[in-house]
Amino acid sequence: MDFYDVDKLWGGPGYRQKEKAERAHLHETAAAESLNNFEKKNIIGGRTGMRRRWRMQINREDMLELTRRMNISRNCFGRMAGAYMDGEGYVDGSFNTHFQKLSGADKTKHLQLAKTVLLSGTNTELRDYRFLPGDRAPGSIWQLLMALRGCELKNDALLLSLYEYMGERYRPGYPYGIYVFHGNYDVPLKGSDKVAQRESEEVYNFLVCALCPVSGAYEPGSPEWGFLFPAFSARSTDVDGIHIFSTGERHKEREKILF
Repeated sequence: MDFYDVDKLWGGPGYRQKEKAERAHLHETAAAESLNNFEKKNIIGGRTGMRRRWRMQINREDMLELTRRMNISRNCFGRMAGAYMDGEGYVDGSFNTHFQKLSGADKTKHLQLAKTVLLSGTNTELRDYRFLPGDRAPGSIWQLLMALRGCELKNDALLLSLYEYMGERYRPGYPYGIYVFHGNYDVPLKGSDKVAQRESEEVYNFLVCALCPVSGAYEPGSPEWGFLFPAFSARSTDVDGIHIFSTGERHKEREKILF
């Protein structure tokens, strides 16, 4: 589906029912294929391509630096959006709000989701992946993430595209939530003694996403998957990379959520 075909995204009930049936049929067809053929069809370069994406080491100090701006008194997030998904990957509901409008308890709860992604095991649970040259084509996930970053999550049509894109690729069999945060971080200069100075040489404009199981009244559990985009490499913006978080040993299996 074209990310920018807003008429389709906001089509009537008849269109949505037809789309849902078509997506279910495609899912059954893909499941019938062998795992090897499925990976070659959906992931650039197959298994070799997956390994080639993981190229750079993440500096844990960079992640710690970002999370120091993720608390009630020093918060870098301006907006948070998300969707509640059923076990088959369909949107049950969505939200989009300015982060400062949340209650203190809700701020704390959601900040913890974002911090869990960044503070996970560096280079084990949280890994760096590279976007290959062909990944920037029109309608690509890279293009969608760049657009969401540029609009600071203020475009609901683009957000719906993201939710549906992930829903097609992540169907755990239980309800889950997609939580997306937009933040700006003034990266302070550091002298030769590595002590931060007041001056800022760039503003790191970024997205954090967390996928969490939900229960009850959409109460999120601990994140199972997520990402930081663009990568934060050498304390600077790196639009050629993305840091992807996944629990356990399921990185290869869950790469298809994005790639």
